Amino acid sequence: MIEFLDKVNWPQMTEAFLTTLIISLIVTFAALIIGLILGITMHITGKDGLFPNRPLYLIQSVIVNILRAVPFMILIIVLLPFTKIITGTIVGPVAALPALIISATPFYARMVLMALQEVDGGVVEAAQAMGAKPRQIIFKVLIPESLPALLSGITITAISIVGLSTVAGAIGAGGLGNIAYIAGFQTNNNAITVVATILSLVIVFAFQFIGEHISKAVDKR
Repeated sequence: MIEFLDKVNWPQMTEAFLTTLIISLIVTFAALIIGLILGITMHITGKDGLFPNRPLYLIQSVIVNILRAVPFMILIIVLLPFTKIITGTIVGPVAALPALIISATPFYARMVLMALQEVDGGVVEAAQAMGAKPRQIIFKVLIPESLPALLSGITITAISIVGLSTVAGAIGAGGLGNIAYIAGFQTNNNAITVVATILSLVIVFAFQFIGEHISKAVDKR
């Protein structure tokens, strides 16, 4: 066992672990903010929303559906010119951020929309009857009522992001995916591949544990 672990370059593995963790946290935060805004906008412009606007809803819905449907590897390649403009490079952890954010955000936006659609329409109608303004309905009715589902959605999204970040790592974005492929698979060093896999699972389980506990804590039903 000790000989097996001695095959791992631990400083390099630690750096890869932190890279994957930081990338996942940054992308999750961006997906949370942008996806929440996009999901709320889709909800309020929908057929039964506060400001029904069919053309705007359709435009948003089409964009979300297209971005969700494009395979991540293809999305990375398509976005290379955009990534070069935004980050100044097409390799490394920073270069992976645009593609990861653009891939994860529509995924979470759709979850936000589904969570908001589950809110009892009677609660919204009661708030309107009491003279609540749209902003108050959004922030004091829709979001609080759907908060457990919103948190569950971002937990699932975060776990998905960890997987996507390892895929991006395998093609030059750094992190655990990169070390598992370059230093593990290509050199036939199974110890590195195994340890990188275990560390990826550690991040996934940590996100799941934290997300589930926060979701249960805010669920008053």
